[in-house]
Amino acid sequence: MILGMQMLYRFLIGGLVITLFATAGDLLRPKSFAGIFGAAPALALATLGLAVLERGSIYAATEARSMLVGAAAFVLYAGVSSRLLRGGTRAASSVTIANLGLWLLFAFFGWLLILRVPM
Repeated sequence: MILGMQMLYRFLIGGLVITLFATAGDLLRPKSFAGIFGAAPALALATLGLAVLERGSIYAATEARSMLVGAAAFVLYAGVSSRLLRGGTRAASSVTIANLGLWLLFAFFGWLLILRVPM
């Protein structure tokens, strides 16, 4: 029963926050910002809020730092992929798939760094 209520809370909070972010993205110019304000930030906020309620602020802080490392790894991945695709001579699928290893490697070592740093 408790698991069902947690899922309901996640659904309601996530849906509400996603709706707010999607509205903000729709109102901003250029429309490319709509993707930035899509589901990911909203789900992160909902997840962190529930983590604080369920497991406390120390656990949520670790989750938040992990999310920051994942976001930094994604920025590196997107930047390298974009740079490699600028010439137009490489296939997008091969560049993005090849760079997934870079994203994974950077995220893994960032995660290891988080484990070593005291809170």
